[in-house]
Amino acid sequence: MDGLLRELYEGDTARAHRYRYGLLVLDLATLVFVVTTSFATRGPWVEVLDTLFGVVLLAEFVARLRAGPRPWRELRHPATIADGIAVLCFLIPLIGEGAGFLRALRMVRLLRSYRLLERLRRDFRFFRRNEEPIVATADLVVFIFIMTGLVYETQHRNNAQINNYADALYFTVTALTTTGFGDITLSGTPGRLTTVFIMFCGVTLFLRLAQAMFRPHKVRFSCPRCGLQRHEPDAVHCKACGQVLAIPDEGN
Repeated sequence: MDGLLRELYEGDTARAHRYRYGLLVLDLATLVFVVTTSFATRGPWVEVLDTLFGVVLLAEFVARLRAGPRPWRELRHPATIADGIAVLCFLIPLIGEGAGFLRALRMVRLLRSYRLLERLRRDFRFFRRNEEPIVATADLVVFIFIMTGLVYETQHRNNAQINNYADALYFTVTALTTTGFGDITLSGTPGRLTTVFIMFCGVTLFLRLAQAMFRPHKVRFSCPRCGLQRHEPDAVHCKACGQVLAIPDEGN
Protein backbone atom coordinates (compact mmCIF):
# COMPACT_ATOMS: atom_id res chain seq x y z
CA MET A 1 0.00 0.00 0.00
CA ASP A 2 2.78 2.43 0.92
CA GLY A 3 4.47 1.72 -2.42
CA LEU A 4 1.26 2.57 -4.28
CA LEU A 5 0.86 5.81 -2.34
CA ARG A 6 4.45 6.85 -3.04
CA GLU A 7 3.81 6.21 -6.73
CA LEU A 8 0.64 8.31 -6.70
CA TYR A 9 2.24 11.27 -4.93
CA GLU A 10 5.80 11.13 -6.26
CA GLY A 11 5.76 8.86 -9.32
CA ASP A 12 5.86 9.72 -13.00
CA THR A 13 3.30 7.17 -14.21
CA ALA A 14 0.07 7.98 -16.05
CA ARG A 15 -1.91 6.80 -13.02
CA ALA A 16 0.02 9.15 -10.73
CA HIS A 17 -0.58 12.11 -13.01
CA ARG A 18 -4.30 11.36 -13.22
CA TYR A 19 -4.42 11.14 -9.44
CA ARG A 20 -2.73 14.53 -8.96
CA TYR A 21 -5.04 16.13 -11.52
CA GLY A 22 -7.89 14.59 -9.53
CA LEU A 23 -6.60 16.29 -6.37
CA LEU A 24 -6.78 19.65 -8.14
CA VAL A 25 -10.39 18.94 -9.13
CA LEU A 26 -11.16 17.87 -5.54
CA ASP A 27 -9.71 21.08 -4.13
CA LEU A 28 -11.65 23.22 -6.61
CA ALA A 29 -14.86 21.34 -5.80
CA THR A 30 -14.24 21.88 -2.08
CA LEU A 31 -13.75 25.62 -2.53
CA VAL A 32 -16.90 25.89 -4.66
CA PHE A 33 -18.84 23.99 -2.00
CA VAL A 34 -17.61 26.25 0.82
CA VAL A 35 -18.55 29.39 -1.13
CA THR A 36 -21.95 28.24 -2.41
CA THR A 37 -23.14 26.94 0.97
CA SER A 38 -22.45 30.35 2.50
CA PHE A 39 -25.44 31.64 0.50
CA ALA A 40 -27.77 28.90 1.77
CA THR A 41 -29.36 28.21 5.13
CA ARG A 42 -27.43 25.44 6.81
CA GLY A 43 -29.61 22.34 6.91
CA PRO A 44 -29.19 18.58 7.20
CA TRP A 45 -28.08 18.23 3.57
CA VAL A 46 -25.23 20.68 4.13
CA GLU A 47 -24.12 18.76 7.22
CA VAL A 48 -24.18 15.49 5.26
CA LEU A 49 -22.09 16.99 2.44
CA ASP A 50 -19.74 18.51 5.02
CA THR A 51 -19.17 15.06 6.49
CA LEU A 52 -18.71 13.42 3.08
CA PHE A 53 -16.15 16.03 2.07
CA GLY A 54 -14.47 15.61 5.44
CA VAL A 55 -14.16 11.83 5.04
CA VAL A 56 -12.69 12.16 1.54
CA LEU A 57 -10.28 14.90 2.61
CA LEU A 58 -9.26 12.93 5.70
CA ALA A 59 -8.49 9.88 3.57
CA GLU A 60 -6.36 12.02 1.23
CA PHE A 61 -4.66 13.67 4.21
CA VAL A 62 -3.67 10.31 5.73
CA ALA A 63 -2.58 8.96 2.34
CA ARG A 64 -0.32 11.97 1.75
CA LEU A 65 1.32 11.53 5.15
CA ARG A 66 1.91 7.81 4.54
CA ALA A 67 3.37 8.52 1.12
CA GLY A 68 6.01 10.88 2.49
CA PRO A 69 9.42 9.61 3.67
CA ARG A 70 9.11 11.60 6.93
CA PRO A 71 5.44 11.77 7.98
CA TRP A 72 6.10 13.53 11.30
CA ARG A 73 8.15 16.22 9.59
CA GLU A 74 5.39 16.71 7.03
CA LEU A 75 2.85 16.90 9.85
CA ARG A 76 4.65 19.92 11.33
CA HIS A 77 4.45 21.88 8.06
CA PRO A 78 2.15 24.95 8.47
CA ALA A 79 0.15 24.13 5.34
CA THR A 80 -0.36 20.56 6.59
CA ILE A 81 -1.59 21.88 9.93
CA ALA A 82 -4.01 24.21 8.11
CA ASP A 83 -5.16 21.24 6.03
CA GLY A 84 -5.79 19.21 9.18
CA ILE A 85 -7.82 22.03 10.72
CA ALA A 86 -9.92 22.28 7.57
CA VAL A 87 -10.59 18.52 7.61
CA LEU A 88 -11.68 18.64 11.25
CA CYS A 89 -14.02 21.54 10.52
CA PHE A 90 -15.72 19.53 7.79
CA LEU A 91 -16.11 16.55 10.12
CA ILE A 92 -17.44 18.42 13.18
CA PRO A 93 -21.00 19.69 12.50
CA LEU A 94 -20.96 22.12 15.45
CA ILE A 95 -18.16 24.08 13.80
CA GLY A 96 -19.77 23.92 10.36
CA GLU A 97 -17.56 25.02 7.50
CA GLY A 98 -15.23 26.61 10.07
CA ALA A 99 -11.74 26.91 8.68
CA GLY A 100 -12.58 24.95 5.55
CA PHE A 101 -11.40 27.88 3.46
CA LEU A 102 -7.83 26.98 4.53
CA ARG A 103 -8.14 24.06 2.12
CA ALA A 104 -7.16 26.60 -0.54
CA LEU A 105 -3.59 26.36 0.76
CA ARG A 106 -3.47 22.86 -0.70
CA MET A 107 -3.79 24.32 -4.20
CA VAL A 108 -0.67 26.40 -3.62
CA ARG A 109 1.23 23.32 -2.51
CA LEU A 110 0.05 21.32 -5.52
CA LEU A 111 1.06 24.09 -7.92
CA ARG A 112 4.51 24.11 -6.30
CA SER A 113 4.87 20.35 -6.79
CA TYR A 114 7.71 19.60 -9.20
CA ARG A 115 5.91 16.56 -10.61
CA LEU A 116 2.66 18.39 -11.27
CA LEU A 117 4.37 21.42 -12.81
CA GLU A 118 6.42 19.17 -15.08
CA ARG A 119 3.28 17.39 -16.25
CA LEU A 120 1.41 20.64 -16.86
CA ARG A 121 4.34 21.84 -18.98
CA ARG A 122 4.19 18.65 -21.04
CA ASP A 123 0.42 18.55 -21.49
CA PHE A 124 -0.42 22.20 -22.11
CA ARG A 125 1.51 24.49 -24.45
CA PHE A 126 -0.37 27.49 -23.07
CA PHE A 127 0.90 26.64 -19.58
CA ARG A 128 4.49 26.31 -20.85
CA ARG A 129 4.37 29.76 -22.41
CA ASN A 130 2.61 31.45 -19.50
CA GLU A 131 3.68 29.49 -16.43
CA GLU A 132 4.68 32.42 -14.24
CA PRO A 133 1.50 34.52 -14.81
CA ILE A 134 -0.69 31.42 -14.34
CA VAL A 135 0.97 30.43 -11.07
CA ALA A 136 0.89 34.06 -9.89
CA THR A 137 -2.83 34.25 -10.74
CA ALA A 138 -3.49 31.04 -8.80
CA ASP A 139 -1.54 32.44 -5.85
CA LEU A 140 -3.53 35.68 -6.00
CA VAL A 141 -6.88 33.88 -6.16
CA VAL A 142 -5.96 31.65 -3.22
CA PHE A 143 -4.66 34.66 -1.27
CA ILE A 144 -7.92 36.58 -1.82
CA PHE A 145 -9.94 33.48 -0.95
CA ILE A 146 -8.05 33.00 2.33
CA MET A 147 -8.53 36.66 3.28
CA THR A 148 -12.22 36.48 2.30
CA GLY A 149 -12.67 33.31 4.32
CA LEU A 150 -11.03 34.93 7.32
CA VAL A 151 -13.43 37.87 7.13
CA TYR A 152 -16.47 35.64 6.60
CA GLU A 153 -15.70 33.18 9.39
CA THR A 154 -14.97 35.88 11.96
CA GLN A 155 -17.87 38.19 11.05
CA HIS A 156 -20.92 36.46 9.56
CA ARG A 157 -22.31 35.34 12.95
CA ASN A 158 -22.24 38.79 14.58
CA ASN A 159 -22.02 41.34 11.75
CA ALA A 160 -25.24 42.05 9.86
CA GLN A 161 -23.24 43.53 6.97
CA ILE A 162 -21.45 40.21 6.25
CA ASN A 163 -24.10 37.67 5.21
CA ASN A 164 -22.24 35.56 2.66
CA TYR A 165 -18.98 35.22 0.74
CA ALA A 166 -19.99 37.95 -1.71
CA ASP A 167 -20.17 40.48 1.11
CA ALA A 168 -16.88 39.26 2.57
CA LEU A 169 -15.22 39.33 -0.85
CA TYR A 170 -16.41 42.88 -1.49
CA PHE A 171 -14.97 44.08 1.81
CA THR A 172 -11.74 42.11 1.34
CA VAL A 173 -11.00 43.53 -2.11
CA THR A 174 -11.71 47.11 -1.02
CA ALA A 175 -9.46 46.62 2.02
CA LEU A 176 -6.66 44.90 0.08
CA THR A 177 -6.63 47.68 -2.50
CA THR A 178 -6.94 50.25 0.35
CA THR A 179 -9.97 51.75 -1.42
CA GLY A 180 -12.15 51.50 1.68
CA PHE A 181 -15.60 52.73 0.60
CA GLY A 182 -16.86 52.43 4.19
CA ASP A 183 -20.28 50.92 3.41
CA ILE A 184 -19.16 47.65 5.05
CA THR A 185 -17.01 47.67 8.17
CA LEU A 186 -15.85 44.99 10.60
CA SER A 187 -17.24 45.38 14.09
CA GLY A 188 -15.32 45.70 17.34
CA THR A 189 -11.63 45.84 18.13
CA PRO A 190 -10.98 42.37 16.61
CA GLY A 191 -12.64 43.57 13.41
CA ARG A 192 -10.48 46.69 13.27
CA LEU A 193 -7.35 44.62 13.84
CA THR A 194 -8.44 42.24 11.09
CA THR A 195 -8.93 45.21 8.76
CA VAL A 196 -5.45 46.53 9.57
CA PHE A 197 -3.99 43.07 8.89
CA ILE A 198 -5.77 42.83 5.53
CA MET A 199 -4.64 46.31 4.47
CA PHE A 200 -1.07 45.50 5.49
CA CYS A 201 -1.22 42.36 3.34
CA GLY A 202 -2.68 44.45 0.54
CA VAL A 203 0.26 46.87 0.36
CA THR A 204 2.77 43.99 0.45
CA LEU A 205 1.74 40.57 -0.83
CA PHE A 206 -1.29 41.61 -2.89
CA LEU A 207 0.59 44.18 -4.97
CA ARG A 208 3.50 41.81 -5.58
CA LEU A 209 1.19 39.03 -6.78
CA ALA A 210 -0.73 41.43 -9.03
CA GLN A 211 2.51 42.72 -10.56
CA ALA A 212 3.64 39.14 -11.26
CA MET A 213 0.43 38.55 -13.23
CA PHE A 214 0.97 41.46 -15.62
CA ARG A 215 4.74 41.78 -15.89
CA PRO A 216 6.18 41.25 -19.42
CA HIS A 217 6.62 37.61 -20.36
CA LYS A 218 10.12 36.22 -19.86
CA VAL A 219 11.61 32.75 -20.06
CA ARG A 220 13.61 30.94 -17.41
CA PHE A 221 17.05 29.89 -18.57
CA SER A 222 20.19 29.91 -16.46
CA CYS A 223 23.03 31.88 -18.04
CA PRO A 224 26.10 29.58 -18.03
CA ARG A 225 28.38 32.48 -17.04
CA CYS A 226 26.54 34.68 -14.52
CA GLY A 227 23.51 32.54 -13.68
CA LEU A 228 20.85 35.13 -14.60
CA GLN A 229 17.54 33.23 -14.75
CA ARG A 230 15.08 35.47 -16.61
CA HIS A 231 15.57 36.53 -20.24
CA GLU A 232 13.51 37.84 -23.12
CA PRO A 233 12.02 34.97 -25.17
CA ASP A 234 14.13 35.87 -28.25
CA ALA A 235 17.31 36.82 -26.35
CA VAL A 236 20.58 35.81 -28.04
CA HIS A 237 22.91 37.32 -25.43
CA CYS A 238 22.60 37.61 -21.64
CA LYS A 239 21.76 41.23 -20.80
CA ALA A 240 23.88 41.03 -17.64
CA CYS A 241 27.18 39.64 -18.93
CA GLY A 242 26.85 39.33 -22.72
CA GLN A 243 27.21 35.54 -22.76
CA VAL A 244 25.80 33.87 -25.89
CA LEU A 245 22.62 31.95 -24.94
CA ALA A 246 20.98 28.92 -26.49
CA ILE A 247 17.45 29.18 -25.12
CA PRO A 248 15.27 26.25 -26.28
CA ASP A 249 12.07 27.21 -28.07
CA GLU A 250 9.03 25.38 -29.37
CA GLY A 251 10.90 24.38 -32.52
CA ASN A 252 13.62 22.46 -30.63
